[in-house]
Amino acid sequence: MPPAAARDSGVDGPSPPKAGVDGASPPKADGALPPRAGGAVPPRVDGPVPAVGRAWPVGTRPRVTRGWEPPASAYGRGHRGVDLAAPSGTPVRAVAAGRVSFAGRVAGRGVVSVELDGTGDPPLRTTYEPVRATVRKGAKVAAGEVVGVVEPAGSHCATRCLHWGLRRADAYLDPLSLLPPWLLHRGPSRLLPVIGVPEGPADQGRPEGA
Repeated sequence: MPPAAARDSGVDGPSPPKAGVDGASPPKADGALPPRAGGAVPPRVDGPVPAVGRAWPVGTRPRVTRGWEPPASAYGRGHRGVDLAAPSGTPVRAVAAGRVSFAGRVAGRGVVSVELDGTGDPPLRTTYEPVRATVRKGAKVAAGEVVGVVEPAGSHCATRCLHWGLRRADAYLDPLSLLPPWLLHRGPSRLLPVIGVPEGPADQGRPEGA
């Protein structure tokens, strides 16, 4: 299993790495990353996320069944992504243009990861699961292009859903931050609030499901 794909998978996050794994050093007390071998400083990954998204992964504005829940610590429990209501067989689309960095199976689930164009170094990487891929690793995809379909098995949701994640290097980020306001608030209203995304005036006071 490719290491990057293994790290992308998992709803509640990874286990702490063992000392010396991949030659990684722990962060300094002030939160700064340690220098790489040879004195090179690794790139920062905590900058703003560019709103490069041009499509939702499923539908036009799907119901968010579980939002982004950042963990209290690097290896604490949380929800490192968002879950979008989507029945099996629903087409899954790339939210932005990029290159497929992984398309295969991780722990029995289909996973597709796309590195997004023009998002810096290291690039942002979106991940979709459980998905039966219709693209291969290395393929270039356009925003809105179908990369697979939601699988009938492998979902962790009570009802069928797509788990959508976002990372830059080893840092998990809120995938909804990829979507510009005109796309984020277009279409049917959400049934659940999303952390970090305030409801607009039209949503306030509206009965759930209206």
